[in-house]
Amino acid sequence: MTETITAALPLYMKVKNHIIEQIESGVLKPHEKISSENQLVKIFGISRMTVNRAVRELTDEGLLVRLAGVGTFVAEPKAQSHLLEVHDIADEIRARGHHYSRDVIDHKYASVKPDILARMSLPPKTSVFQCLILHFEQYMPIQMENRYVNPLVFPEFGQTDLTRITPYEYLMAEAPLQKAEHVVSAISPKNSVREALKLKENEPCLLLERRTWVKDQVATYVQLYHPGTRYSLKDQFTQ
Repeated sequence: MTETITAALPLYMKVKNHIIEQIESGVLKPHEKISSENQLVKIFGISRMTVNRAVRELTDEGLLVRLAGVGTFVAEPKAQSHLLEVHDIADEIRARGHHYSRDVIDHKYASVKPDILARMSLPPKTSVFQCLILHFEQYMPIQMENRYVNPLVFPEFGQTDLTRITPYEYLMAEAPLQKAEHVVSAISPKNSVREALKLKENEPCLLLERRTWVKDQVATYVQLYHPGTRYSLKDQFTQ
């Protein structure tokens, strides 16, 4: 039965499956160069157009990276973050053995839109702390953090030097979280987010919205934007 199904596969799918199996088995590792299209043509005895379609689709799916005049390479696996847990992105990046850096774009105490205050269970016209930070992995932008902090819970947040300590590090040191709520969406981001994350025109964006509670008060509300082709969120449930 398996042989019949395999035989029925379109030729370009046979090439795709061959490359995927090599990646998943570890024969091909991240940043390693795959066989050239000419080599794949000889291996499978098929047309250059068919091989090109297979490689092009794997590139579009993020498994391969094509460098003009150089060749096609196995892509670095997507950066991952745990969905149901609250972690510092700096720790996640360093744990992968990668270089971490950030750019603090804004850090202020100001009035915000009513819908933000509603999410934080705060009355209208309340001012809150807000910070906007762009996080980098291997010098590439991986997350745009737009965080709102309740001044009733963290009154000193405005004086924190976020170039020296991440918001996560400060908040976790000040008070333990009671609970967290996560909402994930696939969105078309506004231009400022698209430009900051270096997204292509039609590249998807993942938005993780998180609320945290401390002593029965909403302590923070944060919007975390990620490039959909370079980032994934994962979850594991054990009963």
